[in-house]
Amino acid sequence: MANDGGRKQFWKRSGSKVPGSIQHVYGAQHPPFDPLLHGTLIKPGSKPPVTPVKLKKVSTFQEFETNTSDAWDLGDDDDELLAMAAENLNTDVVMETANKVIQNHSKLQEQHKLQEEQLQEDKPVPFSELPSVAYGDNRLVKSVSESHASSSAESVSENSSMQRSQSLPHAPTDPLEGEEADDNTLATPALTEREAFRLDKFKQLLAGPNTNLDELRKLSWSGIPKQVRPITWKLLSGYLPANVDRREGTLQRKRKEYFAFIEQYYDSRNDENHQDTYRQIHIDIPRMNPESLRLQPKVTEIFERILFIWAIRHPASGYVQGINDLVTPFFVVFVCEYIAEEEVENFDVSSLPEEVLQNIEADSYWCMSKLLDGIQDNYTFAQPGIQKKVKMLEELVSRIDEQVHRHLDQHEVKYLQFAFRWMNNLLMREVPLRCTIRLWDTYQSEPEGFSHFHLYVCAAFLVRWRKEILEERDFQELLIFLQNLPTMHWGNEDISVLLAEAYRLKFAFADAPNHYKK
Repeated sequence: MANDGGRKQFWKRSGSKVPGSIQHVYGAQHPPFDPLLHGTLIKPGSKPPVTPVKLKKVSTFQEFETNTSDAWDLGDDDDELLAMAAENLNTDVVMETANKVIQNHSKLQEQHKLQEEQLQEDKPVPFSELPSVAYGDNRLVKSVSESHASSSAESVSENSSMQRSQSLPHAPTDPLEGEEADDNTLATPALTEREAFRLDKFKQLLAGPNTNLDELRKLSWSGIPKQVRPITWKLLSGYLPANVDRREGTLQRKRKEYFAFIEQYYDSRNDENHQDTYRQIHIDIPRMNPESLRLQPKVTEIFERILFIWAIRHPASGYVQGINDLVTPFFVVFVCEYIAEEEVENFDVSSLPEEVLQNIEADSYWCMSKLLDGIQDNYTFAQPGIQKKVKMLEELVSRIDEQVHRHLDQHEVKYLQFAFRWMNNLLMREVPLRCTIRLWDTYQSEPEGFSHFHLYVCAAFLVRWRKEILEERDFQELLIFLQNLPTMHWGNEDISVLLAEAYRLKFAFADAPNHYKK
């Protein structure tokens, strides 16, 4: 038809509008006009099409597509279109094929819409959710199993979206905007990509033959991914060497050495000269946080051994209340190395193999020892290190927020009455365990983090509550508030803000101590 030079070109664009829309859908169009149904469109003078005497087989879609392949060429006569379409096509075939084209078009629109939604959620489109596409004769085929797979994939997607939305903090939203806000919260590829990027940087840094500890500290300051926290803490605390080849040998040697101490000293816990130490440890362990962890007999047994061996090995200070809290973060982090549970506090530690428990116990002992080596004057006789730090905190607060300092002084609240525990337990009794672990990521990244940077964290922590402090007008109420600060719902974001403020204070005052001296 298109090759016939004598004929006029097919479908001329004229001023008169033909009913229906002409829309390109993969080489086809919406149903052509049936001259029997649209007889008014045929010119009165034109001859009706002549049907050949020979029986003609039913046209296929490919023939229809061939006949309409030049549909957008300019022609001269719209009416000739109708006659030619009626001559070459069977009406039933046209309608059936056109309906399939429309269905295919609708399915493709749904597919594009689904893909856009999946891109917004930053999730790959499951194969089972993709609508069936026309093949060959453009017939749409979708099996029952595909339909079930699609529905199940959608339900799994909805469940995972609900779980993620529950785990993320949400600001109050209007009812009509709530769903959209949740989708935006879930679709945060920047955060996910950032976390993946940071984790990849940690892995690259740790995989080298010699880990650059300075780079590791810089990277760890803003938080360490859970997957690499155990090995990173062991490196930053000085327990493991930077050389990869020496690490396994060091672990085996130090673990063996710890259990040699157990064999040598632990049986003496009932001796007369060690009874007081062991009794105090036995009293303090049930006071630890979290409660679900301390109530496990296996955990109590491990902590008793760690604390007793440390006390025997450090006679200058011996065991002092507060040291028991410093084991917990190391223990929890090293347990995470062997389990996939999110909440270690609710995990049954005794279910781990005995060899794994021994490794966790030895690693916790040595890392706690490294920490206490830097702040041992906090726990010697009369605890002079803590006394000094509390005095420095008072002087620092008097410079950075004189109004809060004067308010505490007017109501005769002494810093030693609330800040002693902050220094003795490194804020472990003031914030949840998850926040303590995040805090210690930075402490181990800072030079003298536990001994020096902690002072600025305490100052920022106190000033953080200035509004509530200034509202209290009574000594007793002030002291109760400062000893029971509302941090139960704190998370990593709160700790990050606190650390940023502490760093600002350190930058302003650390190298100029006279600035905060009266």
